[in-house]
Amino acid sequence: MAFQILLNFFLAFLWMFLQVSFSSSTFIIGYLIGLILIYGMRRFFKTEFYMRRVWAVLYLTLLFFKELILANIDVLKVILKPKLDIQPGIFALPTELKSDWEITLLANLITLTPGTLVIDISDDNKVLYVHAIDLPDVQDAIDGIKNSFEKAIMEVSR
Repeated sequence: MAFQILLNFFLAFLWMFLQVSFSSSTFIIGYLIGLILIYGMRRFFKTEFYMRRVWAVLYLTLLFFKELILANIDVLKVILKPKLDIQPGIFALPTELKSDWEITLLANLITLTPGTLVIDISDDNKVLYVHAIDLPDVQDAIDGIKNSFEKAIMEVSR
């Protein structure tokens, strides 16, 4: 993937030199031409086309911001209620993620979302223990995290 990115930048700069124009618009045009060339030659690379991972990272970032806004609204609703009728709880979240950075990223995304906090990770890195400020249904919370953050992290890393 890194080789494809460097090759794309090289092609963009080569385009700038061939056009004898060192403006940002010439670089962008060269970058797009490089994308088309690399996409056309993707079968000659050992790794997949790198823009798929770029889109996956962008999707994960947008998903985090969406979940952040929704969680802030949920916590705000809990705070503004005259009667505090929450059901806090701790649940075990089994994960399919394998590498340390994937698990760390998942734990950080959960912790950065208001209303949830990763308390501990099991020794074999297969279970995260999460505290939630309002936990009416444990299975719904597990499915929500697995279908959003964990799935998006697997798209980025695999």
